[in-house]
Formats: sequence, structure tokens, C-alpha cells
Amino acid sequence: MTNKIRKEQESADTARSQLHGALIRLLSGKPPCTMEDQEMQLKVRRVTDKFTESMYVLANEPSVALYRLQEHVRRSLPELVQHKTDMQSWEEQSQGAIYTVEYACSAVRSMTNSSMYFKSIDGLLRQAISLKEQINSSQGRRKRTTDSGMLKEGGEKHSSGM
Repeated sequence: MTNKIRKEQESADTARSQLHGALIRLLSGKPPCTMEDQEMQLKVRRVTDKFTESMYVLANEPSVALYRLQEHVRRSLPELVQHKTDMQSWEEQSQGAIYTVEYACSAVRSMTNSSMYFKSIDGLLRQAISLKEQINSSQGRRKRTTDSGMLKEGGEKHSSGM
């Protein structure tokens, strides 16, 4: 970058001296020797110096700006890449959480719709319990009758065996 700047400075100096000489020739047809001519030459030199400086700044400003931009990108790019990967990771985690919540919501919705099934199950269980109680009570009666019958038979056998 320094070689480029030196070449541009040399070309600017050459352009300044050529411009200075051309302005002097235009403004005065004779070589400067009087006080007014020396003042004019000083003014022309100031104008050419300012003009050359402005041209130099204008010529180099875009390259300096691009260099600064390149430096900024080099410094900030790794951090931006890290932020991007973090955001992608958070997005994946968020998508997983959203899926879980949606699945849970659908399960809750299906549970509210299944209340009629639970009512049916409740009714069937009540019927089963009452039937079981009826069976138990009828078996209890049978047992009592069979037990009392066995006792009578068993008692007779005991008494005859003695």
C-alpha cells in the first residue's frame, strides 16, 4: 500500500509543478521579476498546492475507506459467524420446544374429547362391580347351603365313627 501512495504522491507533485508552470505562463507573458509578479506567483503556488491536495485526497479517499472497511470486516466477521451459529442453535432448540408444546396441547385436547369414553368406562365399571357383588352374594348363599349340608353329613360320619 505504501508503494501505491508514493507513486500517487510523485504523480501529484509532477501535476502540481506542471499546473504551476502553466498558470504562470498564462498569467504573465514575461518571467517574474517585479514584486507584483512575485505576489502573483505566491498566490498561484498556493492555489495549485490546495488544488493538488484536494485532488490527492479525492483520489485516495475511496481506497482508504475500502481498506478501513476490509479491516472492520476482518475483525467483526468471526464474532458475527459465532452469533449466527448461536442463533441457529437457539432456533433448533426453540423448534424442539415448540413441537413438544404443540404435542402436549393436542394430547390435552384429545383428553377433553375423551370425557365421554371415561363416562362410559365409569358406567361399565359400576355395572361390573354390581354384577360381582351379585355373584358374590349368590355364591355366599350357595356356600352356606353347601357348608351346612356338609356339616350335617360330616357330623353324622363323626358320630357314627365313634
